[in-house]
Amino acid sequence: MSTFQKIAAVVNTGFRVVARIPVLDKIIGKAITTITYTGRKSGKTFSIPVAYKRSGDDVIIGVAMPDKKTWWRNFSGAGAPISIELDGVDRPGHGVSRRNDKGEVSVKVTLNPSL
Repeated sequence: MSTFQKIAAVVNTGFRVVARIPVLDKIIGKAITTITYTGRKSGKTFSIPVAYKRSGDDVIIGVAMPDKKTWWRNFSGAGAPISIELDGVDRPGHGVSRRNDKGEVSVKVTLNPSL
């Protein structure tokens, strides 16, 4: 694990605690949330905080410093299942990552229809 990954793990843990504080959860929850996914190679379940933008049943997650991160690669190609917390509820969906001509990476999550 690189130094960057170690620092990110500590920051992510701290964020998850702060995001559960009443009042702050309402403010933070409009731009940052937690996603949960299963690693393609490891089969382990991971939960990490991410910044997002939502439009209906589509959620776009921007990946800052994508070359220093690996989580988004789990959604390469045809993509993979993902769960995203929205308004305090875990919503299942399907995520697909893409890298544009500038090297920027995003993961588009299409939410499963609500029942």
